[in-house]
Amino acid sequence: MSELSAQVLDPVPISRSPRSGRASTIVLTITGILVALAWWLGPSIGKWAFDYPRAWQLPAARHISQWMKWLVNEASFGLFTFTDFTRFIAALIDIPYTLALSLLSTGFLSGQGSAAVQIVPPISFLGVIVLVGLLGYYAGGRKLAALVVICFGFLALFGQWTSAMVTLASILVAVPIGVILGLLLGLAGYRWPLFERAITPLLDLMQTIPIFAYLVPILFFFGFGPTAAIVGTLIYAMPPMVRITILGLRAVPSEIRDLGHMVGCSRRQMTWKVMVPSAADALMVGVNQVIMLSLNMVIIASMIGAGGLGFDVLAALRRLDIGAGFEAGFAIVALAVALDRLSQAFARKASVPATTSATDQGLVQRHPYLSASLAVIGLGLLGSLISPALATLPDSLTLSTGTFWNEVVKWINVNFFDALEAIRTTLLLHLLVPFKRFLAELPWVGVVAMLALAGYRLGGIRLALLTGLLSFLIAATGQWEKAMVTVYLCGIAVVIASLIGIPIGILAAERDRLWRWLQVVIDTLQTLPSFVYLMPAVMLFRVGDFTALIAIVAYAVAPAIRYTVLGIQRVDPKVVEAGRAMGCTPWQILTNIKLKLALPEIMLGLNQTIMFALSMLVITALVGTRDLGQEVYIALTKADTGRGLVAGLAVAFIAIIADRLISAGAARVRERIA
Repeated sequence: MSELSAQVLDPVPISRSPRSGRASTIVLTITGILVALAWWLGPSIGKWAFDYPRAWQLPAARHISQWMKWLVNEASFGLFTFTDFTRFIAALIDIPYTLALSLLSTGFLSGQGSAAVQIVPPISFLGVIVLVGLLGYYAGGRKLAALVVICFGFLALFGQWTSAMVTLASILVAVPIGVILGLLLGLAGYRWPLFERAITPLLDLMQTIPIFAYLVPILFFFGFGPTAAIVGTLIYAMPPMVRITILGLRAVPSEIRDLGHMVGCSRRQMTWKVMVPSAADALMVGVNQVIMLSLNMVIIASMIGAGGLGFDVLAALRRLDIGAGFEAGFAIVALAVALDRLSQAFARKASVPATTSATDQGLVQRHPYLSASLAVIGLGLLGSLISPALATLPDSLTLSTGTFWNEVVKWINVNFFDALEAIRTTLLLHLLVPFKRFLAELPWVGVVAMLALAGYRLGGIRLALLTGLLSFLIAATGQWEKAMVTVYLCGIAVVIASLIGIPIGILAAERDRLWRWLQVVIDTLQTLPSFVYLMPAVMLFRVGDFTALIAIVAYAVAPAIRYTVLGIQRVDPKVVEAGRAMGCTPWQILTNIKLKLALPEIMLGLNQTIMFALSMLVITALVGTRDLGQEVYIALTKADTGRGLVAGLAVAFIAIIADRLISAGAARVRERIA
């Protein structure tokens, strides 16, 4: 899935003298001792230091709710209201969505609701499979064509075709809109640095605030239905495109820019005929990210009317039908793999100049649009009109693994219930509950001071102000207690995921064959919807913090593995050879050379593990956690915009604090190594 890896924020620039570093270390140590003393002495030193006084709290939730009511009921542009404007946008989005849905799923209808009559059938499953096969052949040859045909064939064979086409219709609308808006905002950020500085905090919040938190305002503004779901998908999936556009344009060699100026290009020509084509490979990476993040949204989008595979997974979770949930989840994986490989192939094709003449190419390569049109007309529309059997795969030919998965979970419960219960109870009593109580009893003043000093130690006064202010706002808005529960679950999950992922990454980095197979597993884990992780955890361990912990670890372990492998494989082979020449043992080479040089990448992997854990924490509110995720979910059920956004901002602040501190730490490590 995409991945939240595109969401890493820029590290803070660092320039610190050794003397100031030693001084800040001493101050940090003294502050830590004072915080420990305050925790030991307890509330006798001042209750306000442990429980932020209610009278001092900022009424942010109330003000946000009042502002939302004003926007919905009173805000006006003169000729029309703000709500009219948002509903007009929804109507515009609904036009291409209805067209895509008609082509892929419902057909073209006459009439409304149950009285609707199909005039023209949708494209048959054979037509769609042949079409994506031709696209794969055009972009990447026979192997890619075979892969995407297998993926789409999987959807038809396992009875997921109708739901998959509903999901694909929303993706086909959301992705172009997200790419175009992201490209335009990225161009503006590249051209005007002040605009970039203005939108950077907004992009940070869009990527870190849980999507649940802004579902309520989306419903108020855009109504319930697929178009509202597409708007939510755009908010979630567009920021990486903006960031990658800015980075891609800045990476264009100066020689190319100078050449454009020399031949007399106007500003518009310079942008669209020089800069954008030169950054095409980077821009296609952004397109890939928009596609993957849009697929990550399908389940949450189904809560506000998107339907499709996301609704199937959500319905299976409500019934605790693990078999149906896995099948719909694997269908999302198949769709994600096909779209991911296609977008990557088109990215490579855009960045590599053609090396064969038109006469040496096949029909599909020479005439891709004609081939696609013939496939759609021949096997798509005409096939559905001539033979209804070609429209969808008959039920008698479909397969199902739902019963198998249900029986597997049942067998595990019957044979290993006592062992699983013993593990659950032991970890709860000896790890989770003590750590939770420890964090809950810490004085908020001391924690804020510690974070500010850690920021100063790693990145200077700017980072200190940022971390101190954001952590103070969590307390000032009344979210401290729930934030500590969030930190407790996230912290333990990240430690366990790192203890699992880093050793696996070290092992895989030394074995190419193992890494190739492991990549398939990681890609599958990262494209499986987060809700799918909850079902086996709930059925094996029931609801509660331990169940949430298992789901979070399973979801967040992938980046720990991936970044560890990346860091070790990037180590210069000459340095390793020098170590061998000096007589280092394999263990010394690993611990004293490879791991030390790979530490910055491993730290960034830790960063991403935290981001994944925080995004999953909001989902685990469905299994009974008492953290910020539950606060966001309760606000969604009560349509309380202010409550949801304040809790969502608290999650975003935790994510930004962790991101900036770890990024600054990684930058310092990289600086020392260099």
